[in-house]
Amino acid sequence: MQISIDPGSSVPPYEQVRGQLAELIGDGRLPVGAKLPTVRQFAADLGLAVNTVARAYRELEAAGLLETRGRHGTFVAPGRDDAVDRLQRLAAGYATEATRLGVPTDRALSLVRAALDAARPS
Repeated sequence: MQISIDPGSSVPPYEQVRGQLAELIGDGRLPVGAKLPTVRQFAADLGLAVNTVARAYRELEAAGLLETRGRHGTFVAPGRDDAVDRLQRLAAGYATEATRLGVPTDRALSLVRAALDAARPS
């Protein structure tokens, strides 16, 4: 899991952690059921105060993205939309293939937009 903190940013560190974790969960790089490091371990890894990481975890839990299972740890929460989860996995595969083929991002996105437009009923 790649999280980086920019100490010079105007965005508070807890928000940097929260935002990056939400993005990793949202795009499927952190799948449902993935176990996150303990608050203490993650704080030590990032060079942050324990309370900073704890706040990020609390906010993600309040948003329904994480769940804490007591002594067992913190996990990416289930209960997200199955259709969205499936599409995220497909999108990740598409992105990997587009990158492998050397297709520029703007071109890959325009192909998706054209496919979506073609698939919508008139």
